[in-house]
Order: sequence, then C-alpha cells, then structure tokens
Amino acid sequence: MMYPMIRALRPLLLALLVLSGLPATALAQDAAPSDTRQPEAESAIAEKPLVKAKHEMVVAAHPLAAEAGLEILEKGGSAIDAGIAVQLVLNLVEPQSSGIGGGAFALYWEKESESLAGFDGRETAPAAVDENLFLDENGKPLKFKEVVASGKSIGTPGVVAMMWKMHQRYGKLPWKDLFQPAIEIADQGFPVSERLSSLLREMGPNSFTEAARHYFFDETGQARPEGYVLKNPAFAETLRAIAQEGPNAFYSGELADEIAETVAKDPRAPGKLSAQDLAAYEAKERNPACVLYRKIEVCGAGLPSSGGITVGQILKLSEPFDLGKKPLTLPPTQIVADAMRLAFADRGEYLADSDFVDVPVKGLLDPAYLAERAKLITPGKRLPEAEPGIPPGVDPDRFGKDATDERPGTSHISIVDRDGNALSMTTSIEQAFGARTMAGGFLLNNQLTDFSFEPEDKQGRLIANRVEPGKRPRSSMDPTIAFTGTESGRTLRYVLGSPGGPGIILFNAKTLFAMIDWNLDPQAAVDLANFGAVGNTFMLEKDPALDELAGELGALGYKVKRSALTSGLHVIAVTEDGLEGGADPRREGVALGN
Repeated sequence: MMYPMIRALRPLLLALLVLSGLPATALAQDAAPSDTRQPEAESAIAEKPLVKAKHEMVVAAHPLAAEAGLEILEKGGSAIDAGIAVQLVLNLVEPQSSGIGGGAFALYWEKESESLAGFDGRETAPAAVDENLFLDENGKPLKFKEVVASGKSIGTPGVVAMMWKMHQRYGKLPWKDLFQPAIEIADQGFPVSERLSSLLREMGPNSFTEAARHYFFDETGQARPEGYVLKNPAFAETLRAIAQEGPNAFYSGELADEIAETVAKDPRAPGKLSAQDLAAYEAKERNPACVLYRKIEVCGAGLPSSGGITVGQILKLSEPFDLGKKPLTLPPTQIVADAMRLAFADRGEYLADSDFVDVPVKGLLDPAYLAERAKLITPGKRLPEAEPGIPPGVDPDRFGKDATDERPGTSHISIVDRDGNALSMTTSIEQAFGARTMAGGFLLNNQLTDFSFEPEDKQGRLIANRVEPGKRPRSSMDPTIAFTGTESGRTLRYVLGSPGGPGIILFNAKTLFAMIDWNLDPQAAVDLANFGAVGNTFMLEKDPALDELAGELGALGYKVKRSALTSGLHVIAVTEDGLEGGADPRREGVALGN
C-alpha cells in the first residue's frame, strides 16, 4: 500500500495541492468508491484487502486521519494519544460525521493492568429546556426536519472533555503534540473527497447557516468540488487554543460565548444552550456492558448508550442456537433477526440515561430472563410480533412506548498500540453535518433529536428517553472490545465499531457473528452484506447475490426492505501472528499499521 509514503510526504503534498489547486485523488487510490449510499442499481460491495501488522494499527474513516494516528503511535504515543489525533483530523476531512462540536463514547483496554475503562462524552440537554422542547403550541410533536437543522437541536458538546479525561489517565505524549497534525492540515488545506462533495451536493446550501454555507459552498451555492483544497484557519486557531490551555479554552471564555451566541441567535430556530451549560459539562467514566458469548467476552458502551446492552442481548438470545458455518443462510439469518427484534423491543421500552431513569440493566442481561426470551425464537419460523419483555423486578407499566426518531451519522476509530493497549471510540455530531451551523470553525451537533419528541405515550406513561434538563439522550454508539479468557486473565481479541445511528447495533452484531460463528477475518466480516431486523421489517443490503435470501425471508412473513445500510465498520483482530485490520468498503476508511 502507498499510505506510509504518503504520510512521510504529507506536508509537501498538501503544500503542492494548495499551490496547484489540482485534485488529490492519488491520496485515496486504495479507498473504495466513496458514496454514502449504494447506487440505485443493486451491486455487490467492492472489497478491500485484509491489512496485517506486527506491532500497531489504526483503522479510521479517512486516510489522512489514519495516517495522523499512526504517526502518533510511531512517536511512542498510546492508543489514546493516537485516537485524539485521529478525531481532530476527522473533524476536518470528515466534518459531516464527527468533531469537537459533538459527543462520543470510548472503551480503553490497558494491557499492563488488564483493566477496561469506559468513557462517556455524550452531549447533555441545556438546563433551560423541559420535556416539551419538541412540542408545538398545541402539544403536538414537531416534525423532525423542522428542528434537525436548528439551534433547538444542539446539546452541550462532550468530545473535548472526554478526550482530556482519557488523556489525563492514559496519555503518554504531551497533549499539545496531539493537535499538530490537525493544525497543519487546517492551515494548509486538504483535498475535498468525492464523498464529502457528493454529500454537500445532495444537502444543498439552504439548510446551512451563513458561516457553514460560506465554508462548504461557493458564492453561487455550489458545493466544494472533489479535489478542492479546503482551508480552515478558524479551526486552526481553535485547536491552538485548546492545545495550549486544555479544555478550559473550549468550555469557558470567548469560544464558549461564541458557541452559546451561535445557538441563541440561530435564524432557523434558536436553541437554549448557554455558556453556563458548557462550563458545567462533565465527561464521565461508565461501566462497560459485557456478556460472555461462546467463550468470547464482548464488552460495549454502557448507558446512556444502548449499544452494549442491546448487542449483548442479541448475542445471548442467539447463543442457544447453532448458527452454522455459512453466513446469510436460513435459518441462522432468521434466528439472528428475531433476536434483534426482541432486543430492540426491550431497548425502546427501558433504555435511557441511567442518571435520570432507573434502568433495569441487571435484569435485561439476566441469563434466566434471556433464556426465557430466547424460547420465543423458533428456527425456520418468523416470530409474529416482538414485544418488550418484563425483566426481573420490573413493573410492566413503568415506562411508556418509545417515540424516538433516530437517524444515521457518526464515525468510528479502532486502535491497538505496540504495548497491546486498545482504543475503540465511536464519535458523532448526529445526522450529516449536525445542526449545520458553525462556531470556531467546527460544526455543532444536533444530538438532542435523539430524545423522544413526545414525553409520554398515548396511555399517559412517561417515556424513558424523554427530554429533561441536563439529561443525555439515548445513543446507539457502541465502541466494542472483545476478549478471550476471563476477568482474571483477559486476552485482547477484537476492537470494533461503526457509524450508522441505530444501525450501529445491527452492524456490530453482524460483524461479531461473522468472526465468532462464521470464522471470517476482519475484512471479510466487514465486507459481508449488512442485515438486521427491527419491529416487523427485515433490512437487507442491496446485492443481487442476496435476491434468493430476500425471497425466502419474504416467504417467512418478513417485510423485506432492500437498502444501502451504509456502515463504517472498522475492526482489528489480535491473532497469534499479529494484528489484522478491516476497513469498511462502503466509505473511505483505511487500516494502517506497522
């Protein structure tokens, strides 16, 4: 591959691009076609090669970001150090997906102490909101499109606080050094990718506020074309301030005031995020949600992410059954689909921010409860309806029927350093380009739309994931790390995660089944067509090779929906011979290692 050479020559290449204005498609020669969706005509996914390394590896959503992370590892940085550098570069080159104006979850495995830590950098609702935030004057829920691109949807960003918290515990290189790759790229510019340009063309300029519109579009409203060298001096200054002063430069002072003013004066619909909300923000450590599946301990993000619990339920509900050795066949695909349906039913009923809601986590993962729920699954026969269960000790009428409208977005970073430490980090500003407004050179999130727009259901029961001041909206982000062995002697096995809104849960589960049950390597597991079921709908990725399977599922009574299911899976497997990395061919990601 050409990436190590590109990394060494990056400053020169970027300088030449700035001078020439020529496209930089050579920088991503090894990347797959970069549309966010599959073409309308069904076609098989273009596969990427499995990447192997001996000592260290980074898998991220853009070559320049992965190169920045590998550069930090080569300088002796930890997986945490590299992850921070990757996130900051992604803020530039993949701005539609993540950045310091949003939130994140992370798991970190420290090999020396054999400890697994979970970090929560999820956004919080402003102190001035109430459960009626997304209701109109008649008490009816607003339409999603009315609030998604507005100040009303913006929560308190958590990425900077979470990165600082992780670095204080596990960082090796100086904090300021981790900002240099992104500062360099922001100053010199980077070539706009085909994926970014096509997304901008699709979105159009009208939903963006003035600063964001000026950055992403020309004076005629045309999206920045592929190869256009995009500079961001405002973001470079923001990064310099945070590099020198730490998170205080973000959560107080001029930048905090600018963020708050941007939200309060949003011309589309003002929001309530204040400078006081920023000053009060706290990233938290959270216990990961872990289950033992076929002698592999799989750990995902804990609440307020629903990812770890829901993936854990899917695995355990499937465990009593033989899933065979070949993927995407029946009955294994139907078994997994019904497990997903049951797990999502529980997710909608019970899961929310556990600082505000008494979530029955222990009951939801109780072996006896899951064993009883698994009896609802019959191989070869579709489960007619997937209703929430009643975990041990739970009042069945305690929570109302969920009304959350979730949309895809996000990015994922997987890293293993030469000391055997691992970072799995899923990071997001929510739907593409977040709230489509900028402060300090970066986009702000629209994560408050991850709350239920309605505070109660038709029976008058309060919905667990309703809006409350200071509350964190339920997330699907699920950074995942898996081990062989036990807590007294764990051995790192897999590091993985994906973007995709609630699809993250389906994508992660598919990949774990592919590697554990179907013995696929990381790249083959990522390449495998995405599938999953929620409610009464079975979603299956477009691929003519799956037409027969789609027909068989339809015959079982599923409503089969063929769609893109654009994941961004990034996986590292630790083997006896070293590291193996898989990057999703549906996006621009790459796996790089030494």
